[in-house]
Amino acid sequence: MDSYVYIITALLPLAASMLVFQTNPYHALVIRGVLGAISALVYAILGAADVALTEALVGTLLAITLYAVAVRSSLVLRLGVLKDDFLAIEQDADQDHTNHLKQKLANLRVLFEKYHLRVELVPYLDHADLHHALINKEVHVIYTQSDAKAGYTGDSFYLNTRLQRIHEILNADPSLTSVLVDINALNPKEVCL
Repeated sequence: MDSYVYIITALLPLAASMLVFQTNPYHALVIRGVLGAISALVYAILGAADVALTEALVGTLLAITLYAVAVRSSLVLRLGVLKDDFLAIEQDADQDHTNHLKQKLANLRVLFEKYHLRVELVPYLDHADLHHALINKEVHVIYTQSDAKAGYTGDSFYLNTRLQRIHEILNADPSLTSVLVDINALNPKEVCL
């Protein structure tokens, strides 16, 4: 055997260890593709062309495609907003309220990008629909203004979530100040922005 076979074979455990310790799921997909390509190359060099072709098509191409779809669809944070706010953002309206909302949304996107989550806005007609969506697990977080919530004053905005981990992520951000917790059956957590 030639020495290049040993070098190529030594890449397998290296790529596998890189895959195991990768925290970014998109980088892990690329490394998984490299691992599959190295495996197919080793099989081809050793004379197992049928196994190499199977590894290349099924083990690499098909698996990476399915993983990419799964990762893309699962790493989404669904943020419920009022339809008026959603339309103002989409039409790029230049109002104080809309600019404040855009800034907060940009901050949230930056915050959740660290966890490889993309923020998707989901519009709802009124506050009742917004809270109903949170309770029915249609969205992960809802974004409301204080004047719509009984007992709150000022021009603050509130993120209301039903998920403990999202609440922890929001509390870890130094730009978010006080934390208000609703006690009810679902125990949604509120964070004041």
